[in-house]
Amino acid sequence: MKKTALVILAAGIGSRFGTGIKQMTPLGPNGEIMLDYSIHDALRAGFDKVVFIIRKDLDHDFRELIGSRIEQAAEVAYAYQELTDLPDGFELPEGRTKPWGTGQALLAARDVIQEPFVVINADDYYGRKGFEMLHRILTEEEPPRDGRQAVTLAAFVLGNTLSENGGVTRGILDVSEDGHLNGLTETRNIVRTPDGAGIKTENGIEPLDPESLVSMNMWGLHPGFIKELEKRFPDFLRDTEGDPMKKEYLLPEIIDRMLREGSADVRTVRTDDIWFGVTYHEDIAAVQDSLAALVKKGVYRSPLFPS
Repeated sequence: MKKTALVILAAGIGSRFGTGIKQMTPLGPNGEIMLDYSIHDALRAGFDKVVFIIRKDLDHDFRELIGSRIEQAAEVAYAYQELTDLPDGFELPEGRTKPWGTGQALLAARDVIQEPFVVINADDYYGRKGFEMLHRILTEEEPPRDGRQAVTLAAFVLGNTLSENGGVTRGILDVSEDGHLNGLTETRNIVRTPDGAGIKTENGIEPLDPESLVSMNMWGLHPGFIKELEKRFPDFLRDTEGDPMKKEYLLPEIIDRMLREGSADVRTVRTDDIWFGVTYHEDIAAVQDSLAALVKKGVYRSPLFPS
């Protein structure tokens, strides 16, 4: 069977570990953090390599507190997202401190990804089903032979991805009857309502169908996609649209553009698993209770990995 990798976007994990860094908040019964569950689910689904994309200043602490545990269960590689990692002929705009976004983060791993992979956020709980479906597609199905990039997106049900404590941002999907993606609309300030979901605006709540499918940034990709990122990055940097101090090279926007150009074949696979996340401090207790319930049901052991 093909080798497959789980790629975790963790460069935004924070400049220090401990209180106040939400990705390091103990959530499981034995202090497990969110990304522990994603790694556990991915390994059970058949992934055999984990790539952490982090910042260089986090390297020592990250390896000691996270990597050392995961290395006992899987092959581990590291890549480093840096503001100065730019193509030849480009320089960092003076005064820019904001990272370049998820597209540039994934591009930072170009030397350590040689296999089909799934890329996820470090601070979301995705459930097992998405990993299982994406692994099957990446290992059993051949990508298109017409030069298009094969992309698979795990599509979540909107009502399963909302916080009880405030608005969230989701990419709402336009999906054809055969499961292919027609387009993605990034939508901010989506809140839970008595009727399901809606967009909070200055004029009130604009209703949304809670059964709508949304992206949680869980993509199944092939190594050739990274070459596409590399090819397109200079055009992004040359583009004068947007604030040079803040504009970001983002995976959903890149994939949406490739879809509209016809250079990518993007299919979706629906998962009914319930997302957990710590968008607000008030979410922590509910997530801890939910994970404790899953441990009690036998879905997870605790601790997940040796300390």
